[in-house]
Amino acid sequence: MAGASARIAAFGKSFAAAPLTGAQRHQAYRALLDTVACAIAGRADDASRLATDYARGFASHGNATVWATGAALHPECAAFANGVAAHVLDYDDVMTPMRGHISVAMVPALCALAQMTGADGTRFSTAYLAGFELMAKFARVMALPHYSRGWHSTSALGVLGATLACSVLLGLNEALTSHALGLAVAQAAGSRQNFGAMAKSFQAGQCNAAAVRAVLMAQAGFTASPDAIDGKFGYLSLYASGEDATSALLALGKAPLEIDAMGIDIKKYPCCYAIHRPLDGILALRKAHALTPANVVKVEVTNSAGGLDALLPQPPVNGLQAKFNMAYCMSAALLDGAIRLASFDDAQVLRPEIRALLPRVSLQEAPGAILPRWSHVRIELINGQVFEQRVNSARGDAGDPLSDAELIEKVADCFAGGGLNVDAGAFAHQILGLSARHVGDAILALQPSK
Repeated sequence: MAGASARIAAFGKSFAAAPLTGAQRHQAYRALLDTVACAIAGRADDASRLATDYARGFASHGNATVWATGAALHPECAAFANGVAAHVLDYDDVMTPMRGHISVAMVPALCALAQMTGADGTRFSTAYLAGFELMAKFARVMALPHYSRGWHSTSALGVLGATLACSVLLGLNEALTSHALGLAVAQAAGSRQNFGAMAKSFQAGQCNAAAVRAVLMAQAGFTASPDAIDGKFGYLSLYASGEDATSALLALGKAPLEIDAMGIDIKKYPCCYAIHRPLDGILALRKAHALTPANVVKVEVTNSAGGLDALLPQPPVNGLQAKFNMAYCMSAALLDGAIRLASFDDAQVLRPEIRALLPRVSLQEAPGAILPRWSHVRIELINGQVFEQRVNSARGDAGDPLSDAELIEKVADCFAGGGLNVDAGAFAHQILGLSARHVGDAILALQPSK
């Protein structure tokens, strides 16, 4: 069989003409909408501001839009700034088997290049689905050991899918796509040690910038090793444990496509996805039994194996840390009856009522397989009563997806949280009906306030 880069490049070339369904393309448009909305919600965050200022310093003009400000920059710089903004609140969608965020790894790059080339929604969705297919196949092969070794899969694994997606959008031939993939390997990076810090969102921005840089450099004639992925010292050897990707590569593009088989998990809450199932559980119990902090003695959370890997154990001192803290999120849900963007304001995290609740929450992981994911919430009351809830599928999972109407509600909340005075419903309908429209026209319709 041809080497991995050649096989992936051949898949990308053939996929460009694939007969995709309207439902499959609709998933790509939902991903675009959710990613843009999350970036708007995060635009006031210090990380977003700093990233945009940095990018503007390198390219003060261009043909790709920074969603948060409306600034027009070089595609590489816009992709970086939008990637940071879309990930900083940890509200963007995920792919559970990848143990990472799927759309934020490639949508900012694709949007930037779509604006540069005048690509329409059909070309965007084809490119997105190609990148999704590759990321999902690699996730099945190597995501668990990759993540366990400390790699931030969103960026360190996502850059391969992002680069293929960008190659498809630009219509690169197989040779150029192979070189672009090698250049992506040269830039693959991202550490879980940065979770809870600005650097986590930097890694998402860097993933997008790296993909744009890789395809534009390859297009210009810059070369890379044809064995950058599966060679002796290639990606699979260094970033995982030398897994054999042959079967995954041979399955690329075969029915069912991964967008149907694996799907996208859209977040209902703006925090780490490992906390979503427990949040669904405690909120359901709170509502069913009228629970309050005053009558709750203990909250016990059991996650399936590996379900606490991404979380921070120490009490959070700011909103960014709180997004990765189970005890905080469960305490806030019990106290407030909801988890919203405002739940992660620094002042909310430091409330005395919250600090008093944190010691009542205990966490543990169950032995056994990492997949499928599940969580179990057990609440003990002061009168000795016990209520329990097991959650196998979080609301928003691919198996229990948010409706378009619910997604638009999320977009409206993101726009309000980001202070953007734009009709969220009208914008959402433009994106969801993108098809033959130019991506750039839809993005410019944001008209973000300054």
